[in-house]
Amino acid sequence: MTSTDGLRLLPFRGLRYAPDRVSSLTAVTSPPYDVVVRPDGVRELETSDPYNIVRLILPHTADPTARHRQAAETLRRWRDEGILTPDPEPALYVYEQRGGDTLQRGLIGALRLDGPVLPHEDVIPEVVEDRAALMGAAAANFEPLLLSYRGQGTANGATAVIERTVQHAPLLATTTEDGFAHRLWAVTDPAELAAVDADLAQRQALIADGHHRWATYQRLHEQRPEAGPDSPWASGLVLLVDTARYPLQVRAIHRVLPHLSPDKALADVAGAFRVSRLPDDPAAALEALARTPGTAFVLSGGPDSFHLLDRPDPGLLDRAIRTDRPEAWRRLDATVLHSVLLDEVWRIPDHPSDIGYLHHTGAAVAQAARHGGTAVLMRATSEETVRQLAQQGVTMPRKSTSFGPKPATGLVLRTLDDEGS
Repeated sequence: MTSTDGLRLLPFRGLRYAPDRVSSLTAVTSPPYDVVVRPDGVRELETSDPYNIVRLILPHTADPTARHRQAAETLRRWRDEGILTPDPEPALYVYEQRGGDTLQRGLIGALRLDGPVLPHEDVIPEVVEDRAALMGAAAANFEPLLLSYRGQGTANGATAVIERTVQHAPLLATTTEDGFAHRLWAVTDPAELAAVDADLAQRQALIADGHHRWATYQRLHEQRPEAGPDSPWASGLVLLVDTARYPLQVRAIHRVLPHLSPDKALADVAGAFRVSRLPDDPAAALEALARTPGTAFVLSGGPDSFHLLDRPDPGLLDRAIRTDRPEAWRRLDATVLHSVLLDEVWRIPDHPSDIGYLHHTGAAVAQAARHGGTAVLMRATSEETVRQLAQQGVTMPRKSTSFGPKPATGLVLRTLDDEGS
């Protein structure tokens, strides 16, 4: 699609749970599909309420084709039964998350795919194909991806609309098990929608979380060449946050290498990195990692095994890391991990069965111990570094950084058929 000058966030008729038909909104929501990676996590959500959204975003049958068809049939049945009901008119939705010291507010809408949206990570084609098959079969966007943009950091334009809207009673309010409180409002006033449109027409967005979903939206539109620029398939469900006003949290994503034993991992890096034994405590290990200048990682084989890797051999870096990228990219921990350790030192293939990606330190360490493998604990990359590289058209290694808080899945859905769009 040809890019437009700015962002176009379009109103849509949200599809939402009827509160009197489910046990609670908390019981039917879920984290994003790529965070619910463990089978026991899916089962836990499924048993929390028979209508939990996980049955749509992660349906499981033996046959993948049947899986997608099952999600489509489940969505159709829930709509027919009034479990999910469309809002009366198209709207943009103000969405608020609050937990501890964190307050995040943004706008949920259908973002035109031809606007200036900057990716910063590559995607796995097989994942895009699977999500496209799922969303295509259901004709729905089940969950918004998270985009950031840099506004003026003051209460004007879209931000002013948000802050006026939150003075009113919300459509819904719930608190999820992670302790975050969620509220949602509909914006339907033409003047308010026009103010948002005028502001966003000057902006570009960075994909903070949801590269595969954005690529899926693009794939779905490519698969429908007859769909014009005003078709529902020419836009996708997003949450857009002005990080000048509401900064995102930035966290690391750790790697688990289930087939690489800790002993072999440490033996192979001898001479390539300085290796230091750390206390047998994950928090202390992460603190040591945060204090270490330059490139650094923590290797763990379990709750009583932590080693700091730093001071890589400069010659090895020069040989292993491509030179046609900016110096800021070449210095990224994720670049060194993938180009030097995974490709050159350990020679681990970039395949889901060989590299796992986990957000939580304890889960990564536990999984490594369970498989007799190695966890590589990482530091986060700043949003500004990510944005600067993305503006240069440079993508980072996959899963370099986790932005959040991520929107809860199940509070508002978008359907792409005539009834719901």
